[in-house]
Amino acid sequence: MATITLPTNTQQQGASTKVCRFCGAGLQRTFVDLGMSPLCETYPSPADLNRGEVYYPLHVYVCEECFLVQLEQYESAENIFSDYAYFSSYSDSWLKHADNYCNKMMTRIGLNGQSFVVEVASNDGYLLQYFVKRNVPVLGIEPASNVAKVAVEKGVPTLVRFFGAQLAEELAAEGRCADLVLGNNVLAQVPDLNDFVEGLKILLKPDGVLTLEFPHLLRLIQRNEFDTIYHEHFSYFSMISTVRILEAHGLKVFDVEELMSHGGSLRVYACRAESQTHDIEPKVRELIAEEQRAGLASVEGYDSFARQVKQTKLALVDFLLTAAQQGKSVAGYGAPGKSATLLHYCGIGKDLIEYTVDRSQYKQGRFLPGTHIPIYDPSRIRETKPDYVVILPWNLKDEIMEQLQFIREWGGRFVVPIPKVAVY
Repeated sequence: MATITLPTNTQQQGASTKVCRFCGAGLQRTFVDLGMSPLCETYPSPADLNRGEVYYPLHVYVCEECFLVQLEQYESAENIFSDYAYFSSYSDSWLKHADNYCNKMMTRIGLNGQSFVVEVASNDGYLLQYFVKRNVPVLGIEPASNVAKVAVEKGVPTLVRFFGAQLAEELAAEGRCADLVLGNNVLAQVPDLNDFVEGLKILLKPDGVLTLEFPHLLRLIQRNEFDTIYHEHFSYFSMISTVRILEAHGLKVFDVEELMSHGGSLRVYACRAESQTHDIEPKVRELIAEEQRAGLASVEGYDSFARQVKQTKLALVDFLLTAAQQGKSVAGYGAPGKSATLLHYCGIGKDLIEYTVDRSQYKQGRFLPGTHIPIYDPSRIRETKPDYVVILPWNLKDEIMEQLQFIREWGGRFVVPIPKVAVY
């Protein structure tokens, strides 16, 4: 790949010109424009309902130089993530995913009681708790103090800080470089991408391993997962752009796995470029070749996405309008971040979805941002017996259908909106 000259902070933050947060090139080409939406993880309380909310553009660009797909940054990371509404441990399937990962890494890189594992954006200790149970020393780094508190209560040592090169240098100076550094679903949430990735390299031991999990842009396009685009996700990664970004910071991608999580994710394995411990596996080249065949190595390959998104909007709105005209009751399940994008882009409010439910006690009694659809405990579904339940976290549809199979007692049916409207 061609050599990339990384932008300075001044270039990245230029107010008059939209520039790529990785390579600094000007951003002009639209990937998709989803209109306006509030921050997706802000859940108003009853006292907040009359105070108004701030809406920002969900206009996504693709960089014509490095093919990084990205949003502009409208809010600071501190305002978004210092007090956060997402707790990973409320998903049983995600906990199983985390436990399986720990098992795999114990074997693959030979972790033991003398090893050191660091997770960046460690949330509520959902993953590191499984390393703790296996007597592997760990450190979580999590900027949201309310979430980090839960991790500490689980016995997971957690540093309440935002991660970047400075923190990595502090840890390295203390002799706390890691055998394994991991970041699950955090790379997309980083506004200063170059500083973050540089920090990952600094934190690695000479032969340490880095794993990053994030939604795969190719699957997002193929499966029409437009609701995974929201302001808290600043960037959207292909294998092509990921390899280029990591290589620019002295990191070598040596393996990749395709995962089912979040509608189709990648788990990328990397190490320091100079490390001779890991050979590059064929899967890396195979996936890059697949993306090239799909057109992701040229800007024209990104042009069709906006058209297919519009068709999904029309189908979902048509379904809900028909249900309303027939006098059918519709509830939602879940209050995920992606619901803000889906509902605002499609213009769906309380007139079409009466309420939603969520297992997170943090969200219960609050409202979805902007639409102010109320959020209740899941028991509300059994009490009100809706005709349709729209599964907003569609990536967990199998788990949710199993939890709510009792709706069949009154003839209730499930609606999954993505990749296209399906009724079960």
